[in-house]
Amino acid sequence: MSCRSASAEALGLSVLPRALLVLLWSTALTISGTPAQAAPRAASVFLEDFTWTELRDAVRDGVSTAIVPIGGTEQSGPALALGKHNVRVRLLSERIAQELGNAVVAPVVAYVPEGSIAPPSSHMRFAGTLSIPTAVFDATLESIARSLRTHGFRDIVLLGDHGGYQRELGRVADRLNREWASESVRVFAPPEYFRASTQGFAGLLRARGFGDDEIGTHAALADTSLQLALAPTTVRQDVLQSGVRLDESVGIYGGYPQHASAQLGELGVDEIVRQSVAAIRQQIQTAARGKRHGQ
Repeated sequence: MSCRSASAEALGLSVLPRALLVLLWSTALTISGTPAQAAPRAASVFLEDFTWTELRDAVRDGVSTAIVPIGGTEQSGPALALGKHNVRVRLLSERIAQELGNAVVAPVVAYVPEGSIAPPSSHMRFAGTLSIPTAVFDATLESIARSLRTHGFRDIVLLGDHGGYQRELGRVADRLNREWASESVRVFAPPEYFRASTQGFAGLLRARGFGDDEIGTHAALADTSLQLALAPTTVRQDVLQSGVRLDESVGIYGGYPQHASAQLGELGVDEIVRQSVAAIRQQIQTAARGKRHGQ
């Protein structure tokens, strides 16, 4: 049996007429040079879904923006999974990248500062929270940005889903932008992303009759609704409806989540994506104008 026939059988094509097989293989060869390269890659904006050659070619073809989603592994009360931020920022970054049209999404940074370890403070007081020193966090973000710059990305966007390190994102961006002032590479840490998920979403909920004592700041109505809209399997709805104590003593701050819903969460998702895309585009345009004028 020829190599070509063997390959056809491996693909489950042995039942097709020989003439059609020849046509299929000839078409594959014409398009890609070798049959092994003929299968199209599944559409994705996630960097880890590309091969290195696919990513290289995508950058050459105009994919110039890399989003670095930053989450955190922390407690969010008894009804939300510890990976809440990681799941959420990945899905939101995907939507933002799709809207931008020329962006890829790097793997999620899941290890962030969450408080001291010994003695445990902040979220570290609850089982499962993982924390790293701020200096390690900053160095990690810098190394990611330097890697992306090496591979040809010109606009690097740090998107943080957690409130505790927003200042660090801006500091890292400022430091790299000073270092790369003579280059065409810029790092952005748009505050609009986190602001939309907190202040912006809270405003939408208030307009629908919810009070701040229910909306909350962590693992309460707003937080839980966002999670129900994006990743419902990470929410323990039986806990929400069980009548157990849901307050600060179990890691829920400023409100309560019993009336959370995916429908409410979609309002927040749309607001986050809209504001983030607008801010990123504006920052890139402003940076480009400044570069043209030698600023």
